[in-house]
Amino acid sequence: MLKRRKFIKNTLSTTAASFLPITLSNTISCSTKKHTLLKGRQLKQGDTIGLVAPGYAVSLEALEQIKVTLRKIGFIPYHTERIIGNYGYFSNTDAERAADLNHMFANPNVDGILCARGGYGCTRIMQLIDYEIIKNNPKVFIGFSDITTLLNGFYTETGLVSFHGPVGTTLDNEYGISMLKQLVINPKESVVIHNSDLTEEQKENTEYNRYVITPGNAKGVLVGGSLTLINALIGTPHEIDFTNKIVCIEDVEESPYRIDRMLTQLIEGKTFKNAAGLALGVFAGCETTNKTKTFTLKEVITERLQGLNIPTVYGMSFGHIPENFTFPIGIKAKLNTASMTLTILEKAVL
Repeated sequence: MLKRRKFIKNTLSTTAASFLPITLSNTISCSTKKHTLLKGRQLKQGDTIGLVAPGYAVSLEALEQIKVTLRKIGFIPYHTERIIGNYGYFSNTDAERAADLNHMFANPNVDGILCARGGYGCTRIMQLIDYEIIKNNPKVFIGFSDITTLLNGFYTETGLVSFHGPVGTTLDNEYGISMLKQLVINPKESVVIHNSDLTEEQKENTEYNRYVITPGNAKGVLVGGSLTLINALIGTPHEIDFTNKIVCIEDVEESPYRIDRMLTQLIEGKTFKNAAGLALGVFAGCETTNKTKTFTLKEVITERLQGLNIPTVYGMSFGHIPENFTFPIGIKAKLNTASMTLTILEKAVL
């Protein structure tokens, strides 16, 4: 599980195939901005994966373990010394963390980018990122938790399709790795994302309960991630336009009343009511069990979202859990509440 954790180290000098910027013909609307949808090249065995820590600091031990995992999958890990700058609770200063991101997109020897970990810090560097570099060098970019800010910000600013999936410190689960591979290594024109099988322990945990809040099917472009970070983008240039989108939402270690407050803020906002569908993951550590006068997590989520009359499900296999499937931000998909599946309707890479 990820609780805003840690990542990896290695300095490799490797030449990997560079690729030219690729743009697609369909145009998307991101908030008030319009961009051509950008997709990175699909990854293959032997590709170089750049490691970044745009938020919290990463331990050397965690960094080394991530490199081991990447090599087992068949990738070559690469990172700069910026990843271990350790500036307070950040991996480095705001300027250095943004510079590292810019470097990974600009470096022709880097084929894809994986965030070593989440943890707070991504909102602080949004204005320091060179979005022209990203536009000219679209690449597979993977992460979740605090990385929600970057995933949705990149899409809003450039049209880049990026991937809400495991970070380096959580890339150690067979289900999670297989879900990632089917989108970025072995892509198909259409991919049906099925939830993982629950363990006996998970079946006993109400946070893993799977239920339909509002039945129905929905089609739309995928956006979202951590509820906390979705809300943190409100009022910024990177605020998400939820209109006709399938919004994926998860969070970790937030009390039901805080979930209530954040969902209420979204509902009272300009575009959330216009979403096409809501796919909620597992809200790990968000159930309050030590208080008598409270609402349960399910009661809060159901009461807040049911009145929207938007197809909505809870308990899909993504979030701060071991079985964390990958979904592409910016790609069209279909939500089926009966089967509790997401169908990716086009390739997310080229």
